[in-house]
Amino acid sequence: MSTTVAPKVAAGPVAPSGGLLRRLRYLEPATLLWLLLVGALFFLVVWPVAELLITSFQARRTGEFTLSNYAAAYGRQRYVDALLNSLALGALAAAISAVMAVPMAWACSRTNMPGRGFAWLTVLAAFIIPPYLGAIGWILLAGPNSGWINQTWSLLTGSEASLVNVYTFWGLALVIALNSYPFIFIFTKSALDLISSEMEDAANILGAGTWTTTLKVTLPLVWPMMLAGIILVFLETIALFGTPAIIGIPARINVVTTQLWQFFEAPVRAEVAAAYAMPLLLITAALIGLQKLLLSRKGYVSQTGKGGERRVINLGPWRWVLFGWCVVVCVLSVVAPMIALVQASFSRAWGRGFSLDNLTLANYEFLLFGHDAARGAIVNTFVFSAASATLAMALALAIAYVVRRNLLPFGTALAFLCMAPFVIPGIVMAIGFYAAYAGPPLLLYGTATLMILAFTTRFLPIAYANGAAGMQMIHPEMEEAVRILGGGRLTAIRSVVAPLLKKALLGGWLLVFILATRELSAAIFLIGPHTRTISVLLYDLSEEGNFEVLSALGGILLVITLVFVGIGMRLIGRDFMLRRSSE
Repeated sequence: MSTTVAPKVAAGPVAPSGGLLRRLRYLEPATLLWLLLVGALFFLVVWPVAELLITSFQARRTGEFTLSNYAAAYGRQRYVDALLNSLALGALAAAISAVMAVPMAWACSRTNMPGRGFAWLTVLAAFIIPPYLGAIGWILLAGPNSGWINQTWSLLTGSEASLVNVYTFWGLALVIALNSYPFIFIFTKSALDLISSEMEDAANILGAGTWTTTLKVTLPLVWPMMLAGIILVFLETIALFGTPAIIGIPARINVVTTQLWQFFEAPVRAEVAAAYAMPLLLITAALIGLQKLLLSRKGYVSQTGKGGERRVINLGPWRWVLFGWCVVVCVLSVVAPMIALVQASFSRAWGRGFSLDNLTLANYEFLLFGHDAARGAIVNTFVFSAASATLAMALALAIAYVVRRNLLPFGTALAFLCMAPFVIPGIVMAIGFYAAYAGPPLLLYGTATLMILAFTTRFLPIAYANGAAGMQMIHPEMEEAVRILGGGRLTAIRSVVAPLLKKALLGGWLLVFILATRELSAAIFLIGPHTRTISVLLYDLSEEGNFEVLSALGGILLVITLVFVGIGMRLIGRDFMLRRSSE
């Protein structure tokens, strides 16, 4: 019996395993770009914050580890009082903002109040006006002696006593709230727009009236978003520089941001400023943790698998009361300060009021043709803002693409780094950039490069929110079709992703651009002799008391801003700023 032996077959190449295939995809040429993005985020976010922390523990001359910076930062009662003042100011401004915003949001979303479009435009206008311009407007209105309100009061009553005084703690908090309430309005209204009327109807059937239902059913359902808006206003307030400097310094109200500014006066004590800024980071982290703790104890589900209907509440005569409240908020936040600024910008002397012999165009002529610093500041502002917006949107789109398509194993970390500047106060980020890049080897202090990088980092979260939301709506199949036809990922981004996201990208670009044109907290710490911006020049003019030229410069900034807002409304929709900012 014969035995057949099967011939041996030479072993061919073994097919790569699935794990190996997954690893090989990282060797694509585009992977180099993804790694560069990681490096860019490290450069923009991680290193400045790390350098801020390191600097706070370093001796100025030797660089050795020390706690003396913290002792110097909090060794005087005045410095501690500034921190306590900031916390109290943030709480008061957030409370006033909530009182203004919540009734407006509820009326616009749930009721038959007339003029809901008017209320929406009021919020938009208050959002556009830079905080420091609103502060100047209220100085012109409520200065203790020369303000319009007090002059009118003296004329009517013959009394020399002031009726109102903006140079008080409550006055400062009110002025900040008049610019900050749009944040709470946006968050609250967006939540109210999503809930149906079923639970409200159930409460009404059980005998609850409109106001009881609103207080015990409707508002508790949107409490998470309300709380988010309140915390945002609080954090914005304690990190705000312009308004506390313009009103608080003359009123002898010292806060964290103005104290940090004093640390940067000659001789510069950057290491003490770094130590003094660290509690702002701790406060931010603590508030975010507190928010999660408060919301984790209750359920706030307002949507189920069943469809719901939103029913408009008929308020009867009360709708006019709410409309009146919206008018009051509009007058206080937009109309009154803007009238004061416009009058001052066309006046020889703003205190002389409205008269033909007081009208002049000399302030605008001086800024446009006779003030070298003003022309340079205008050019710098819009060049820096355009460059920052472009860089932020390009970086955000690329990172959103990496995260949504799972191209790197640590995509979640990249998303976190993109959003991290949102919870880092702008003034803290600016000091971090100063500590990281002002000295050798880069020596970027006072350069346009440092200003652009700082603005890019400051508003990167807004750009990323737009890019990530847009990427979520694009199915990968369209990109795969490009790759099947021989194109790479970069070709797919250029030919498919970017054209489909052009409206979202344009909206994000415009929003970053507008916010960068009014940025002061970061710019004031990083400017050089040739990189001054409009916001910094406005602050310098306020210190000189030149309110006529200051108002004219603010008018130029607002006109150009309104042009870009009009472009955004034309191309994307009238609510592009508010909708994007709430994401």
